[in-house]
Amino acid sequence: MNEELWKKVLLILGIFFTALFTLTPFVYMIIVSFAESVDFLGRRTSLVFTFKNYLELLRNPNLHFLDYLRNSAVVSGVSSFLTVLIASFAAYSITRLPFPGKSFFLMFVLAFSMFPQVSIVGFLFNLMSKLGLVNTYVGLILPYTAWIMPLSLWILVSYFSGIPKEIDKQATIDGCTVWETLFKVMWPLARPGIFTTFILAFIFAFNEFMFALLLTTDFRARTVPVGIALFQGLHGEIPWGTIMAASTLTTLPIVILVIVFQKNIIQGLTRGAVKG
Repeated sequence: MNEELWKKVLLILGIFFTALFTLTPFVYMIIVSFAESVDFLGRRTSLVFTFKNYLELLRNPNLHFLDYLRNSAVVSGVSSFLTVLIASFAAYSITRLPFPGKSFFLMFVLAFSMFPQVSIVGFLFNLMSKLGLVNTYVGLILPYTAWIMPLSLWILVSYFSGIPKEIDKQATIDGCTVWETLFKVMWPLARPGIFTTFILAFIFAFNEFMFALLLTTDFRARTVPVGIALFQGLHGEIPWGTIMAASTLTTLPIVILVIVFQKNIIQGLTRGAVKG
């Protein structure tokens, strides 16, 4: 067997095992969500196909699944919008204004994003309690916006850096103010990066767990990852079928977003990695 053929075989095997390792949990999740009953200890297991788990999930008012889904959509959407808005202002300023320590500032921002969430939960809970923001949308939107900001800033800095500064000068000659240059010239040119940043920020906020667990104790503000995790406390035994049905319905919109916009997401992450 020649070298080229060996490379192709290894490539195919690599893709196969990567896909197998990545997709197996999700395939199993979908299968269990349609099972009549599942007991992971090996008792009373029945894989008869049924929609019972989905009907239980959507019809049982005690589960509050649709409330959790609405809360996640609102909190993630508003957090992503604020993050992209603030990060675009900051990224444009960073790329256009000379100031000492610019590289150090960006590295500091990146380092901040590496801090584990658990390191600030005590301070965050005390702060939100004193402000009366526990169990509110605002109490989640503010920390989500701050937490996603470093990633958003890095992606947008890479995009604004790729836009020639001569365009700014030409806009100024044409009579545009700084704000008009940003709103009418820069934002349209950086639209792919802004859109990619919004999608990534939405996915990060939608999947966030620890802040939501800490800052919500009521279904009126609780997000869907925490809501699903607490399903087991509502029954005498763990309702795996219902949990898997909820996980499937929660994962589905994220998977669709990633599939539809995968090219934009990869471009955004790649540009940030190369130019950051």
